[in-house]
Amino acid sequence: MELNKENVLKALSNVQDPDLKKDLVTLGMIENVSIEDNQLSFTVVLTTPACPLKELIKQDCLKAIETAFGTDLKVFIEMTSNVTSARVSNTPILPGVKNIIAVASGKGGVGKSTVSANLAVALSKTGAKVGLVDADIFGPSVPTMFNCEMEQPQVTQKDGKNFIIPLEQYGIKLMSIGFLAPSEDAVVWRGPMASSALRQFLSDTDWGDLDYLIIDLPPGTSDIHLTLVQTIPVTGALIVTTPQKVALADAQKAVAMFQQKQINVPILGVVENMAYFTPEELPDNKYYLFGKDGGQQLATRYDIPLLAQIPIVQSIRESGDSGYPAAMKDDTIVAGSFKALAENMARGVAIRNANLDKTKKVEIKT
Repeated sequence: MELNKENVLKALSNVQDPDLKKDLVTLGMIENVSIEDNQLSFTVVLTTPACPLKELIKQDCLKAIETAFGTDLKVFIEMTSNVTSARVSNTPILPGVKNIIAVASGKGGVGKSTVSANLAVALSKTGAKVGLVDADIFGPSVPTMFNCEMEQPQVTQKDGKNFIIPLEQYGIKLMSIGFLAPSEDAVVWRGPMASSALRQFLSDTDWGDLDYLIIDLPPGTSDIHLTLVQTIPVTGALIVTTPQKVALADAQKAVAMFQQKQINVPILGVVENMAYFTPEELPDNKYYLFGKDGGQQLATRYDIPLLAQIPIVQSIRESGDSGYPAAMKDDTIVAGSFKALAENMARGVAIRNANLDKTKKVEIKT
């Protein structure tokens, strides 16, 4: 086969994206094809920098080129990414944010904020642009988890309107009521006031361009949750639970809320936190303190993916208290679990954006 751009694309049209079930050429993922003498170079544009199948796709491309043109050709493949979005364009709120991810739980104490913080870190480590909103107005934890309890955001003006500039720590943009109120003071607000604060975090904050904005929601199903889906188009939701029966019972309510006909936010998957205990001195041992595979049972019941099983180890608690999230440390069982969560969630977002309708604000008639 003659070596030219047309035939290169023809060869690469035999390579499928394993998740989207279409070939790379049809998906527009092949760019910058360049041929010079006996050298071929091109770029594969993935749907997320957190793609767990990056190496598989690269090897499939090499195999397709070798099949078409032989093994003597020198092939250089650049793997890059452009995160997809299913948001309607020209939306006035968060115009530069591609995907908005709600992290929810049915009850408190399941580690939802820990999961949100470490998910944000793990996504950022892949090269994605990430923001995190602490929407738990009455129990903010992001300032502590990111070691910025004494910081306060600045304000800027755009077109005559004031906007809050989110704090940035470890490469992640952050917003929390904890930055605006003294940590020792209780936030004693009625529901509408809390909802108004969340709307300000979303519409009056200059988030800029982000691939993923993680929303750490309070436990349960409340005004805050309805305010979120009525204010901005949510790409999808993660449900955090622990394995025991009482947590699963409440997690079902969180799933049911997002799946209500008038809300209809896609569930990207379940995160089973505190799935098992592993002592640092016995890393191969697993002790199921709160039961086993409860998150898997919930995922199976609702036909949604189990994205990760996060162990309970002392270092997670220590990292949260010290303000240095556990996912930032390399080569640990915890970092590996959060890396898997980030990859699986990003994969789910890409599949959701390719196959489902564009996201819209929820219109609930009362």
